[in-house]
Amino acid sequence: MSTAAIGYHFGTTDSLLVEALMRGIEEWSARLDDRLRSAPARPQRERLAAIWGSVTESFHGYRGVLAASFELIARADEDSELRDQLRLTVEHARHGLATQMLDIDPQREPERAHRAGTVCYAMLSGLIVQWLVEPTNLPDRDALADGLLDALGESGDRTGS
Repeated sequence: MSTAAIGYHFGTTDSLLVEALMRGIEEWSARLDDRLRSAPARPQRERLAAIWGSVTESFHGYRGVLAASFELIARADEDSELRDQLRLTVEHARHGLATQMLDIDPQREPERAHRAGTVCYAMLSGLIVQWLVEPTNLPDRDALADGLLDALGESGDRTGS
């Protein structure tokens, strides 16, 4: 694409890069969403372990996008429109994670969904950082499930762990 075409369609090459990165993040998010929606109906702890296994599997093939997403966050300090867009994305992700991981309906339990979704999002973000730094040394899916249940003050069905 010529510089003139970039300028016409995106304004600047930085805007083009931001747009490409946002599309990459949306693609990864859709892949993760599909994986979470297909989580098997099992006792809570087993289901969470399967979900966290799917989460870590979703990272493969998206290393560049996931790494660059942190640069995008850093750019948000200088770009209020980007910051607003990211803020909405994070809030949407919190609600989605509360629903898909913990079966919490944000419409019926908005406070609980916000709190639990925030914990899930923090774990997801932290797991991405750990995977980017040292992909072979992630906590296993069972430890992540137990950690989430501990953080939420729930016991789940931990038999066999």
